[in-house]
Amino acid sequence: MNDTDLDIEFDDAVARVNAHNEPFPADILLKLYAYYKKATNNYSRPNSKKAIINAFKTNALFQVKNITEDEAKRVYIDLVNNYFLYRE
Repeated sequence: MNDTDLDIEFDDAVARVNAHNEPFPADILLKLYAYYKKATNNYSRPNSKKAIINAFKTNALFQVKNITEDEAKRVYIDLVNNYFLYRE
């Protein structure tokens, strides 16, 4: 898969997540958050009003710090595809 195809597939996965109306499980949301931030090279600070949520988001970002942006896109895509395939 070349970079253009990866970007298109990533954008499609992001659109699927944004269009989904039901709540995601918290563990999936944290993974999506971390991989999205890494894939888009967006390291802005978590901005929840609750400190505990910011702590979980920060921890999720630490867990993905050693992967590349392309790897983060691939994992994000796989996570989205698996979620929609196997959700109940």
